[in-house]
Amino acid sequence: MSDRPANLTHIAADGSANMVDVGGKDETVRTATAEGFVRMKPETLALIESGNAKKGDVIATARLAGIMGAKQTANLIPLCHPLMLTRIAVDIVADAALPGLRVTATTRLTGKTGVEMEALTAVSVACLTIYDMAKAADREMEIGAIRLVEKSGGASGDYKRSEA
Repeated sequence: MSDRPANLTHIAADGSANMVDVGGKDETVRTATAEGFVRMKPETLALIESGNAKKGDVIATARLAGIMGAKQTANLIPLCHPLMLTRIAVDIVADAALPGLRVTATTRLTGKTGVEMEALTAVSVACLTIYDMAKAADREMEIGAIRLVEKSGGASGDYKRSEA
């Protein structure tokens, strides 16, 4: 008998790391949405929105980076399963009140395991790309609030973040 909590599925009975066997699970449509932001100086946001950043189109590049990041999740997070994603959408919008860019990613597949980590990775990589592309103008940018917003499908059911 193990002392590990039953809900820590990536820990084996002996305490070692364990990739979960999903072979016996049913295939279901699974979707996850994550979000995050990059806070910056108002003038940095204006520079990005104008398309005049030194490195090029920050938003388009970050969107592509987020998509590519989601596809690489299993190579970055040791115990994630490689997945055949059927959808990756990355949305980046300016928010003058932040000020900065808000990033949202949605991932989907029909499979035996969830896509939360792929959505979170997409947001993380997109935010890091925004920072990289605009750091010459603003090294004080802040990446924050990367979190799961909602997920559906699978045995654990649906989840939606409460806005408390």
